[in-house]
Amino acid sequence: MFSTLKQAISGAQILFVAFGALVLVPLLTGLNPALALLGAGVGTLMFQLVTKREVPLFLGSSFAFIGPIIFSIQTWGQAATQFGLFAAGFMYFLIAALIRWRGMAFIHKLLPPVVIGPVIMVIGLSVAVAASGMAMGQGGGKQLIPYQTSIFLAAISLATTIVVAVFSGGMLRLVPILSGVFVGYVTATLLGVVDFAPIAAAPWFALPHIVHPEISWAAALFMMPVAIAPAIEHIGGVMAIGGVTGKDYTASPGLHRTLAGDGLGVCFAGFVGGPPITTYGEVTGALMITKNFNPVTMTWAAVLAVILAFFGKFNAILQSIPLPVMGGIMVLLFGTIASIGLKTLIDAKVDLMAPRNLVIVAVVLTCGVGGLTLKLGDLNLAGVGLVSVLAIILNFVLPQDKHHDGIVEGQDV
Repeated sequence: MFSTLKQAISGAQILFVAFGALVLVPLLTGLNPALALLGAGVGTLMFQLVTKREVPLFLGSSFAFIGPIIFSIQTWGQAATQFGLFAAGFMYFLIAALIRWRGMAFIHKLLPPVVIGPVIMVIGLSVAVAASGMAMGQGGGKQLIPYQTSIFLAAISLATTIVVAVFSGGMLRLVPILSGVFVGYVTATLLGVVDFAPIAAAPWFALPHIVHPEISWAAALFMMPVAIAPAIEHIGGVMAIGGVTGKDYTASPGLHRTLAGDGLGVCFAGFVGGPPITTYGEVTGALMITKNFNPVTMTWAAVLAVILAFFGKFNAILQSIPLPVMGGIMVLLFGTIASIGLKTLIDAKVDLMAPRNLVIVAVVLTCGVGGLTLKLGDLNLAGVGLVSVLAIILNFVLPQDKHHDGIVEGQDV
Protein backbone atom coordinates (compact mmCIF):
# COMPACT_ATOMS: atom_id res chain seq x y z
CA MET A 1 0.00 0.00 0.00
CA PHE A 2 2.79 2.43 0.95
CA SER A 3 4.67 1.57 -2.25
CA THR A 4 1.57 2.30 -4.35
CA LEU A 5 1.04 5.65 -2.60
CA LYS A 6 4.70 6.54 -3.16
CA GLN A 7 4.39 5.80 -6.88
CA ALA A 8 1.17 7.84 -7.11
CA ILE A 9 2.87 10.83 -5.45
CA SER A 10 5.85 10.45 -7.81
CA GLY A 11 3.41 10.36 -10.74
CA ALA A 12 1.74 13.56 -9.52
CA GLN A 13 5.17 15.17 -9.36
CA ILE A 14 5.90 14.19 -12.97
CA LEU A 15 2.55 15.63 -14.10
CA PHE A 16 3.31 18.84 -12.20
CA VAL A 17 6.65 19.17 -14.00
CA ALA A 18 5.05 18.60 -17.41
CA PHE A 19 1.83 20.50 -16.69
CA GLY A 20 2.81 24.02 -17.72
CA ALA A 21 3.98 23.03 -21.19
CA LEU A 22 1.17 20.49 -21.56
CA VAL A 23 -1.68 23.00 -21.20
CA LEU A 24 0.19 25.91 -22.82
CA VAL A 25 -0.24 24.52 -26.33
CA PRO A 26 -4.07 24.30 -26.28
CA LEU A 27 -4.30 27.71 -24.58
CA LEU A 28 -2.23 29.25 -27.39
CA THR A 29 -4.00 27.48 -30.24
CA GLY A 30 -7.60 27.69 -29.03
CA LEU A 31 -7.96 23.96 -28.40
CA ASN A 32 -9.56 22.61 -25.22
CA PRO A 33 -7.03 22.17 -22.33
CA ALA A 34 -9.17 19.30 -20.98
CA LEU A 35 -8.68 17.41 -24.24
CA ALA A 36 -4.95 18.10 -24.10
CA LEU A 37 -4.87 16.44 -20.66
CA LEU A 38 -6.99 13.55 -21.95
CA GLY A 39 -4.82 13.15 -25.06
CA ALA A 40 -1.60 13.22 -23.05
CA GLY A 41 -2.89 10.76 -20.44
CA VAL A 42 -4.40 8.21 -22.81
CA GLY A 43 -1.57 8.75 -25.33
CA THR A 44 1.04 7.95 -22.65
CA LEU A 45 -0.87 4.79 -21.69
CA MET A 46 -0.97 3.76 -25.38
CA PHE A 47 2.77 4.40 -25.61
CA GLN A 48 3.34 2.17 -22.60
CA LEU A 49 1.20 -0.56 -24.13
CA VAL A 50 3.21 -0.57 -27.39
CA THR A 51 6.57 -0.41 -25.60
CA LYS A 52 5.58 -3.00 -22.96
CA ARG A 53 6.01 -0.31 -20.27
CA GLU A 54 9.80 -0.44 -20.49
CA VAL A 55 10.50 3.28 -21.04
CA PRO A 56 9.91 5.87 -18.26
CA LEU A 57 8.48 8.60 -20.51
CA PHE A 58 5.47 10.88 -20.20
CA LEU A 59 4.17 12.36 -23.45
CA GLY A 60 2.78 15.90 -23.44
CA SER A 61 1.64 18.54 -25.94
CA SER A 62 4.11 19.23 -28.77
CA PHE A 63 5.22 22.84 -29.34
CA ALA A 64 6.13 22.00 -32.95
CA PHE A 65 2.46 22.07 -33.93
CA ILE A 66 1.47 25.44 -32.41
CA GLY A 67 1.99 27.55 -35.53
CA PRO A 68 0.58 24.94 -37.92
CA ILE A 69 -2.53 24.43 -35.74
CA ILE A 70 -3.22 28.18 -35.65
CA PHE A 71 -2.81 28.44 -39.44
CA SER A 72 -4.86 25.32 -40.12
CA ILE A 73 -7.79 26.36 -37.92
CA GLN A 74 -7.89 29.75 -39.64
CA THR A 75 -7.73 28.08 -43.08
CA TRP A 76 -9.81 24.90 -42.80
CA GLY A 77 -11.49 25.05 -39.37
CA GLN A 78 -11.02 22.97 -36.22
CA ALA A 79 -12.69 19.77 -37.41
CA ALA A 80 -10.48 19.57 -40.50
CA THR A 81 -7.43 20.49 -38.41
CA GLN A 82 -8.14 17.56 -36.08
CA PHE A 83 -8.15 15.23 -39.06
CA GLY A 84 -4.80 16.70 -40.09
CA LEU A 85 -3.39 16.10 -36.59
CA PHE A 86 -4.75 12.55 -36.65
CA ALA A 87 -3.02 11.97 -39.99
CA ALA A 88 0.24 13.41 -38.62
CA GLY A 89 0.52 10.36 -36.37
CA PHE A 90 1.05 8.19 -39.45
CA MET A 91 4.32 10.01 -40.15
CA TYR A 92 5.63 8.43 -36.94
CA PHE A 93 4.59 5.01 -38.24
CA LEU A 94 6.39 5.70 -41.53
CA ILE A 95 9.64 6.73 -39.83
CA ALA A 96 9.34 3.76 -37.45
CA ALA A 97 8.98 1.42 -40.45
CA LEU A 98 11.99 3.01 -42.18
CA ILE A 99 14.12 2.55 -39.05
CA ARG A 100 13.01 -1.07 -38.73
CA TRP A 101 13.78 -1.64 -42.43
CA ARG A 102 16.93 0.39 -43.10
CA GLY A 103 18.19 1.52 -39.67
CA MET A 104 19.08 4.99 -38.37
CA ALA A 105 21.70 5.56 -41.09
CA PHE A 106 18.95 5.98 -43.67
CA ILE A 107 17.12 8.51 -41.47
CA HIS A 108 20.32 10.52 -41.04
CA LYS A 109 20.75 10.55 -44.82
CA LEU A 110 17.13 11.55 -45.41
CA LEU A 111 17.01 14.13 -42.62
CA PRO A 112 20.52 15.48 -41.93
CA PRO A 113 21.09 18.46 -39.61
CA VAL A 114 21.08 20.90 -42.55
CA VAL A 115 17.44 19.86 -43.15
CA ILE A 116 16.21 19.50 -39.58
CA GLY A 117 17.95 22.61 -38.15
CA PRO A 118 16.30 25.34 -40.25
CA VAL A 119 12.92 23.56 -40.14
CA ILE A 120 13.00 23.70 -36.33
CA MET A 121 13.97 27.38 -36.53
CA VAL A 122 10.91 28.03 -38.71
CA ILE A 123 8.69 26.27 -36.15
CA GLY A 124 9.70 28.90 -33.58
CA LEU A 125 10.03 32.00 -35.74
CA SER A 126 6.88 31.53 -37.83
CA VAL A 127 4.70 32.43 -34.83
CA ALA A 128 6.89 35.23 -33.45
CA VAL A 129 4.40 37.86 -34.64
CA ALA A 130 1.58 36.11 -32.79
CA ALA A 131 3.67 35.99 -29.60
CA SER A 132 4.38 39.73 -29.74
CA GLY A 133 0.72 40.49 -30.47
CA MET A 134 -0.46 38.49 -27.46
CA ALA A 135 2.15 40.17 -25.25
CA MET A 136 0.65 43.53 -26.30
CA GLY A 137 -2.89 42.29 -25.54
CA GLN A 138 -3.92 42.04 -29.18
CA GLY A 139 -6.02 39.30 -30.76
CA GLY A 140 -7.94 39.09 -34.02
CA GLY A 141 -6.59 42.49 -35.02
CA LYS A 142 -8.13 44.18 -31.94
CA GLN A 143 -6.73 45.58 -28.68
CA LEU A 144 -8.45 43.23 -26.20
CA ILE A 145 -6.62 44.41 -23.06
CA PRO A 146 -5.16 47.93 -22.55
CA TYR A 147 -1.63 48.17 -23.98
CA GLN A 148 0.16 49.38 -20.82
CA THR A 149 -1.46 46.68 -18.68
CA SER A 150 -0.66 44.01 -21.26
CA ILE A 151 3.02 44.93 -21.55
CA PHE A 152 3.35 44.97 -17.75
CA LEU A 153 1.75 41.52 -17.38
CA ALA A 154 3.82 40.08 -20.24
CA ALA A 155 7.01 41.48 -18.72
CA ILE A 156 6.20 40.05 -15.26
CA SER A 157 5.43 36.62 -16.73
CA LEU A 158 8.54 36.61 -18.94
CA ALA A 159 10.84 37.85 -16.17
CA THR A 160 9.59 35.17 -13.74
CA THR A 161 10.08 32.44 -16.32
CA ILE A 162 13.63 33.63 -17.07
CA VAL A 163 14.61 33.93 -13.40
CA VAL A 164 13.31 30.44 -12.57
CA ALA A 165 14.95 28.90 -15.66
CA VAL A 166 18.34 30.54 -15.12
CA PHE A 167 18.80 31.11 -11.39
CA SER A 168 16.72 28.50 -9.54
CA GLY A 169 17.75 24.95 -8.73
CA GLY A 170 16.26 21.52 -8.03
CA MET A 171 12.68 20.76 -9.01
CA LEU A 172 11.78 24.46 -9.28
CA ARG A 173 14.10 24.83 -12.26
CA LEU A 174 12.01 22.25 -14.14
CA VAL A 175 8.83 24.34 -14.01
CA PRO A 176 9.75 27.79 -15.38
CA ILE A 177 6.63 28.01 -17.58
CA LEU A 178 4.33 27.04 -14.72
CA SER A 179 6.06 29.59 -12.47
CA GLY A 180 5.70 32.37 -15.04
CA VAL A 181 2.03 31.62 -15.62
CA PHE A 182 1.32 31.48 -11.87
CA VAL A 183 2.99 34.82 -11.06
CA GLY A 184 1.44 36.44 -14.13
CA TYR A 185 -2.01 35.12 -13.22
CA VAL A 186 -1.78 36.37 -9.64
CA THR A 187 -0.63 39.80 -10.87
CA ALA A 188 -3.46 39.90 -13.43
CA THR A 189 -5.94 39.06 -10.65
CA LEU A 190 -4.66 41.96 -8.52
CA LEU A 191 -5.05 44.27 -11.52
CA GLY A 192 -8.63 43.09 -12.07
CA VAL A 193 -7.92 41.61 -15.52
CA VAL A 194 -9.09 38.05 -14.76
CA ASP A 195 -12.79 37.31 -15.33
CA PHE A 196 -13.95 34.87 -12.65
CA ALA A 197 -17.55 34.60 -13.87
CA PRO A 198 -16.91 31.62 -16.22
CA ILE A 199 -15.09 29.82 -13.38
CA ALA A 200 -18.04 30.29 -11.00
CA ALA A 201 -20.46 29.09 -13.70
CA ALA A 202 -18.41 26.03 -14.63
CA PRO A 203 -19.50 22.67 -13.14
CA TRP A 204 -17.15 20.73 -10.91
CA PHE A 205 -17.46 17.68 -13.13
CA ALA A 206 -17.80 17.98 -16.90
CA LEU A 207 -17.29 15.75 -19.90
CA PRO A 208 -14.84 17.47 -22.29
CA HIS A 209 -16.58 18.66 -25.45
CA ILE A 210 -15.23 16.60 -28.35
CA VAL A 211 -15.38 18.06 -31.86
CA HIS A 212 -15.60 15.23 -34.36
CA PRO A 213 -12.89 15.33 -37.06
CA GLU A 214 -13.86 16.19 -40.60
CA ILE A 215 -11.94 14.54 -43.46
CA SER A 216 -9.72 17.11 -45.19
CA TRP A 217 -6.83 15.83 -47.27
CA ALA A 218 -5.50 19.36 -47.66
CA ALA A 219 -5.17 19.70 -43.87
CA ALA A 220 -3.65 16.20 -43.67
CA LEU A 221 -1.01 16.94 -46.31
CA PHE A 222 -0.25 20.20 -44.53
CA MET A 223 0.19 18.58 -41.11
CA MET A 224 2.02 15.35 -41.94
CA PRO A 225 5.40 16.94 -42.82
CA VAL A 226 5.20 18.95 -39.59
CA ALA A 227 5.54 15.68 -37.68
CA ILE A 228 9.05 15.08 -39.04
CA ALA A 229 10.73 17.46 -36.57
CA PRO A 230 9.02 16.13 -33.39
CA ALA A 231 9.61 12.54 -34.59
CA ILE A 232 13.34 13.26 -34.77
CA GLU A 233 13.05 15.02 -31.40
CA HIS A 234 11.42 11.83 -30.06
CA ILE A 235 14.49 9.81 -31.07
CA GLY A 236 16.71 12.24 -29.19
CA GLY A 237 14.40 12.10 -26.18
CA VAL A 238 14.53 8.30 -26.05
CA MET A 239 18.32 8.35 -26.26
CA ALA A 240 18.48 11.02 -23.54
CA ILE A 241 16.32 9.04 -21.13
CA GLY A 242 18.47 5.99 -21.86
CA GLY A 243 21.54 7.98 -20.86
CA VAL A 244 19.89 8.86 -17.55
CA THR A 245 18.66 5.35 -16.68
CA GLY A 246 21.67 3.50 -18.12
CA LYS A 247 19.51 1.39 -20.46
CA ASP A 248 19.58 1.23 -24.26
CA TYR A 249 15.96 1.72 -25.27
CA THR A 250 16.95 1.88 -28.95
CA ALA A 251 17.67 -1.86 -28.64
CA SER A 252 14.78 -2.83 -26.37
CA PRO A 253 11.96 -2.09 -26.97
CA GLY A 254 13.53 -0.41 -30.02
CA LEU A 255 13.03 2.97 -31.69
CA HIS A 256 10.50 1.49 -34.09
CA ARG A 257 8.28 0.61 -31.10
CA THR A 258 8.75 3.92 -29.24
CA LEU A 259 7.98 5.89 -32.41
CA ALA A 260 4.93 3.73 -33.14
CA GLY A 261 3.71 4.25 -29.57
CA ASP A 262 4.16 8.01 -29.84
CA GLY A 263 2.42 7.99 -33.23
CA LEU A 264 -0.54 6.09 -31.82
CA GLY A 265 -0.83 8.69 -29.07
CA VAL A 266 -0.70 11.51 -31.66
CA CYS A 267 -3.52 9.85 -33.62
CA PHE A 268 -5.68 9.56 -30.49
CA ALA A 269 -5.00 13.14 -29.37
CA GLY A 270 -5.85 14.49 -32.82
CA PHE A 271 -8.99 12.37 -33.03
CA VAL A 272 -10.46 13.68 -29.75
CA GLY A 273 -9.39 17.29 -30.32
CA GLY A 274 -6.15 17.67 -28.37
CA PRO A 275 -2.71 18.72 -29.65
CA PRO A 276 -0.19 16.05 -30.75
CA ILE A 277 2.05 14.69 -28.01
CA THR A 278 5.79 14.23 -27.73
CA THR A 279 8.57 13.44 -25.23
CA TYR A 280 9.38 16.07 -22.59
CA GLY A 281 12.87 17.12 -21.56
CA GLU A 282 11.44 18.38 -18.27
CA VAL A 283 10.46 14.81 -17.38
CA THR A 284 13.97 13.57 -18.15
CA GLY A 285 15.34 16.30 -15.90
CA ALA A 286 12.97 15.29 -13.11
CA LEU A 287 14.16 11.69 -13.33
CA MET A 288 17.76 12.84 -13.09
CA ILE A 289 16.93 14.53 -9.78
CA THR A 290 14.59 11.95 -8.24
CA LYS A 291 16.39 8.82 -9.57
CA ASN A 292 12.99 7.11 -9.77
CA PHE A 293 13.19 5.25 -13.09
CA ASN A 294 10.15 3.02 -12.59
CA PRO A 295 7.83 3.34 -15.65
CA VAL A 296 4.86 2.79 -13.31
CA THR A 297 5.41 6.40 -12.19
CA MET A 298 4.48 7.51 -15.72
CA THR A 299 1.36 5.34 -15.58
CA TRP A 300 0.22 7.24 -12.50
CA ALA A 301 1.02 10.59 -14.17
CA ALA A 302 -1.07 9.54 -17.18
CA VAL A 303 -4.02 8.40 -15.05
CA LEU A 304 -3.97 11.65 -13.06
CA ALA A 305 -3.93 13.65 -16.31
CA VAL A 306 -7.05 11.79 -17.48
CA ILE A 307 -8.80 12.45 -14.16
CA LEU A 308 -8.00 16.20 -14.32
CA ALA A 309 -9.52 16.36 -17.81
CA PHE A 310 -12.97 15.88 -16.25
CA PHE A 311 -12.75 18.70 -13.67
CA GLY A 312 -14.80 21.52 -15.18
CA LYS A 313 -13.75 24.32 -12.81
CA PHE A 314 -10.09 23.42 -13.17
CA ASN A 315 -10.25 23.77 -16.94
CA ALA A 316 -12.24 27.01 -16.61
CA ILE A 317 -9.36 28.40 -14.53
CA LEU A 318 -6.90 27.46 -17.28
CA GLN A 319 -9.01 29.19 -19.92
CA SER A 320 -9.23 32.35 -17.78
CA ILE A 321 -5.48 33.03 -18.03
CA PRO A 322 -5.17 36.50 -19.65
CA LEU A 323 -3.74 36.86 -23.15
CA PRO A 324 -0.65 38.96 -22.19
CA VAL A 325 0.44 36.40 -19.60
CA MET A 326 0.55 33.73 -22.30
CA GLY A 327 2.20 36.20 -24.69
CA GLY A 328 5.04 36.87 -22.27
CA ILE A 329 5.74 33.14 -22.02
CA MET A 330 5.53 32.76 -25.81
CA VAL A 331 8.23 35.40 -26.41
CA LEU A 332 10.74 33.15 -24.64
CA LEU A 333 9.26 29.85 -25.76
CA PHE A 334 9.30 30.40 -29.51
CA GLY A 335 12.76 31.98 -29.40
CA THR A 336 13.94 28.91 -27.51
CA ILE A 337 12.55 26.60 -30.20
CA ALA A 338 14.38 28.61 -32.89
CA SER A 339 17.57 28.40 -30.80
CA ILE A 340 17.30 24.59 -30.73
CA GLY A 341 17.28 24.61 -34.53
CA LEU A 342 20.36 26.83 -34.53
CA LYS A 343 22.04 24.51 -32.01
CA THR A 344 21.33 21.57 -34.35
CA LEU A 345 23.34 23.28 -37.09
CA ILE A 346 26.16 24.26 -34.72
CA ASP A 347 26.48 20.83 -33.05
CA ALA A 348 26.72 19.14 -36.47
CA LYS A 349 29.26 21.77 -37.61
CA VAL A 350 27.23 22.56 -40.71
CA ASP A 351 29.34 24.87 -42.89
CA LEU A 352 27.16 27.69 -44.18
CA MET A 353 29.97 28.75 -46.50
CA ALA A 354 29.20 25.62 -48.51
CA PRO A 355 26.80 26.79 -51.26
CA ARG A 356 24.36 23.84 -51.00
CA ASN A 357 23.99 24.29 -47.23
CA LEU A 358 23.54 28.04 -47.56
CA VAL A 359 20.86 27.53 -50.22
CA ILE A 360 18.90 25.00 -48.12
CA VAL A 361 18.97 27.12 -44.94
CA ALA A 362 18.22 30.38 -46.79
CA VAL A 363 15.26 28.99 -48.75
CA VAL A 364 13.76 27.28 -45.69
CA LEU A 365 14.04 30.35 -43.44
CA THR A 366 12.75 32.83 -46.01
CA CYS A 367 9.80 30.70 -47.15
CA GLY A 368 8.92 29.60 -43.62
CA VAL A 369 9.15 32.92 -41.80
CA GLY A 370 7.81 34.85 -44.80
CA GLY A 371 4.66 32.74 -44.94
CA LEU A 372 5.04 31.51 -48.53
CA THR A 373 2.06 29.37 -49.63
CA LEU A 374 2.11 26.87 -52.50
CA LYS A 375 -1.33 26.52 -54.07
CA LEU A 376 -2.02 23.42 -56.16
CA GLY A 377 -5.72 23.47 -57.00
CA ASP A 378 -7.59 23.11 -53.71
CA LEU A 379 -4.38 22.13 -51.89
CA ASN A 380 -2.50 24.80 -49.94
CA LEU A 381 0.95 23.87 -48.63
CA ALA A 382 2.54 26.40 -46.28
CA GLY A 383 4.61 26.89 -43.16
CA VAL A 384 6.53 24.00 -41.63
CA GLY A 385 4.91 21.48 -43.98
CA LEU A 386 6.07 23.34 -47.09
CA VAL A 387 9.62 24.02 -45.92
CA SER A 388 10.07 20.42 -44.71
CA VAL A 389 9.31 19.19 -48.22
CA LEU A 390 11.51 21.89 -49.78
CA ALA A 391 14.45 21.08 -47.50
CA ILE A 392 14.28 17.34 -48.22
CA ILE A 393 14.04 17.92 -52.00
CA LEU A 394 16.92 20.42 -52.04
CA ASN A 395 19.07 18.09 -49.95
CA PHE A 396 18.64 15.32 -52.52
CA VAL A 397 18.80 17.47 -55.67
CA LEU A 398 21.78 19.70 -54.88
CA PRO A 399 25.15 18.01 -55.57
CA GLN A 400 27.39 17.02 -52.71
CA ASP A 401 30.94 18.32 -52.55
CA LYS A 402 33.85 17.41 -50.31
CA HIS A 403 31.98 19.05 -47.42
CA HIS A 404 29.08 16.62 -47.01
CA ASP A 405 26.40 18.66 -45.24
CA GLY A 406 29.13 21.07 -44.21
CA ILE A 407 31.26 18.44 -42.46
CA VAL A 408 34.72 17.77 -43.82
CA GLU A 409 35.22 14.15 -44.85
CA GLY A 410 36.99 12.17 -42.18
CA GLN A 411 36.29 14.80 -39.52
CA ASP A 412 35.14 13.37 -36.21
CA VAL A 413 32.05 15.14 -35.01
